[in-house]
Amino acid sequence: MPRLISFMLTRLAAGAALGCGVVLVAWNNGFAEMSPASPTDYYIAQGLFAYLFASTFRVGYLARSLMLDDTR
Repeated sequence: MPRLISFMLTRLAAGAALGCGVVLVAWNNGFAEMSPASPTDYYIAQGLFAYLFASTFRVGYLARSLMLDDTR
């Protein structure tokens, strides 16, 4: 696999893992308390919350690592 592709995939995966970790902490501490109408709505809300954080963190982590990478 080309070096840039592996660099990007590892950084995207690491950022998504960090984002999911933040979601676990935030959701378990009651940061995003909601009162859904049904249990299905609860899982949908939790999934969307996790996707929101994971996608934001992975793009930010990739951008930061590309900006700070000084291998030439």
